[in-house]
Amino acid sequence: MEGHVHHSSSVLDVDGLLSQVLLAIPFVIAFVIYLYAYQRSKEKGRDWPVYRLILFVLGISLALVSVIGPLAVRTHMDFTYHMLGHLLLGMLAPLLIVLSAPMTLVLRALSVRNAKKLTKILRSHVAGFFTDPIVASILNIGGLWVLYSTDLHMAMHESLLLHLLIHMHVFLAGYLFTISLIYIDPVPHRRTYMYRTVVFIFALAGHGILSKQIYAYPPAGVPTSEAQSGGMLMYYGGDIIDAVIVVILFYQWYQSRAPRSAVVAT
Repeated sequence: MEGHVHHSSSVLDVDGLLSQVLLAIPFVIAFVIYLYAYQRSKEKGRDWPVYRLILFVLGISLALVSVIGPLAVRTHMDFTYHMLGHLLLGMLAPLLIVLSAPMTLVLRALSVRNAKKLTKILRSHVAGFFTDPIVASILNIGGLWVLYSTDLHMAMHESLLLHLLIHMHVFLAGYLFTISLIYIDPVPHRRTYMYRTVVFIFALAGHGILSKQIYAYPPAGVPTSEAQSGGMLMYYGGDIIDAVIVVILFYQWYQSRAPRSAVVAT
């Protein structure tokens, strides 16, 4: 059996604290910006749903739990905990943050001039490219395939830079993937429900196959027992989160068609 690469990790032994601090900073900044925007919106007399604020706090909290503290330390030593961190950082936290509608709140808080500047960025071809479901799926699911089917997973435990880049990629790719499928914030580049659904089905298949691949063929340096429990957690835990996205996507689809049906019926 291959030994734990995690136990001798320089990221854990030497740069562990630094990596945790650096990974936490973006989420703390996002938290401050959201609270500031929330306060500015209230000052302008524009109410903001409390449940969205709660969703954002939960999402940021789960992201922070996955990169700092006991769980972050355990992810270096046990692949099962690593996979739990992946589910929190790359799937559940992005979903909760998307549901908190951060872009809508920021646009409300900005001046008209700055809001127009931000809207122009959102309408750009670059934003449209990265929020396309196919591109977002490749970045998200494809990135995971590269991570777990090559030596990259082992390398990230030996390099602080790789460790930081991969964790931020996992979150950002998960966020892009989620906003490409369900539209909560304003979306200048809208895709049809059918298009998003078809891409989502293929993404689900890719995620499920990868979890079985991990179960059957452990990544380099990962003991078989940990790969099996981690693969099962990825498979079933991912299904639960994806089911929430499916419900939201289909509910939005139903809502978009209901008015038309009512008009036809009359």
